[in-house]
Amino acid sequence: MKLQDIKSTGKKSTRDGFGAGLAEVGRKNDKVVALCADLVGSLKMQEFIKDSPERFFQVGIAEANMMGMAAGLATAGKIPYTGTFANFSTGRVYDQIRQSIAYSDKNVKICASHAGLTLGEDGATHQILEDIGMMKMLPGMTVINPCDYNQTKAATIAVADHHGPVYLRFGRPGWPVFMPEGDFEIGKAIMLNEGTDVTVIATGHLVWKAVEAAKQLEAEGISVELINIHTIKPLDEAAVLKSVKKTGAVVTCEEHNIYGGLGESVAGLLARQHPTPQEFVGTMDTFGESGTAAQLLEKYGLDTKDVAEKVKAVLKRKG
Repeated sequence: MKLQDIKSTGKKSTRDGFGAGLAEVGRKNDKVVALCADLVGSLKMQEFIKDSPERFFQVGIAEANMMGMAAGLATAGKIPYTGTFANFSTGRVYDQIRQSIAYSDKNVKICASHAGLTLGEDGATHQILEDIGMMKMLPGMTVINPCDYNQTKAATIAVADHHGPVYLRFGRPGWPVFMPEGDFEIGKAIMLNEGTDVTVIATGHLVWKAVEAAKQLEAEGISVELINIHTIKPLDEAAVLKSVKKTGAVVTCEEHNIYGGLGESVAGLLARQHPTPQEFVGTMDTFGESGTAAQLLEKYGLDTKDVAEKVKAVLKRKG
């Protein structure tokens, strides 16, 4: 894939990709069950419910109970997908996830919508920016943060075949659809563009912002190697190291606090194996606020221009 080939075919939300993927995997695998904490419309679970009403459980506003039920269903051989906002999927129920799901390696898929700042007008109480860190620290937990509708749909289908707990994170707003349809390989980074001057590693919604920035930088004569990291844990360490050894500089981009997220995972890897200048695009140890998705991305430094600025900053630090 080359930068000039990466084009948006329109906008769809990543939560729509989850809904489509859940319905499809439900039709393929009768062990799949779904649970929701009173947010069926927000999680786009209607098609699954229409197809398989006997495999759907509406638990109401009782997220902790939902996680306990999911653990029990997994013990009985089912493949439960839980659905609620990312804040309620993690912060509200961390004890239940740790004790009832992660500790005993239950085959539960924790599906978390409305993550990050792009939740928008609901404000700081709903815009969780620390969830990736919380979940990646749990032993055995796989953490996936896809970038568009197609990738979210594919990831939702793929996690049914992965045994063990998974945290699948996605968002609310309509977002450019630019990844091809197809298979999803957990833990395998995707090279979007090969370059020589700097490595840009992005996840989730920020992959598109990184694409836009890379195109601008290429026009200025800066060669960007762009990598889509959809799986934050397990991190594709080989892909990161191979790229960074070539370019000698790296920028990580995520809709998440710089503490605990993708950037820290990359920094830890590089500190252990190949120390490299790094800049971070992410929220700087802050809560969000109410506003449109576009306003918040701009205010908190997660926009296209911010990626480009961090690239230029890290290039000045190259030895």
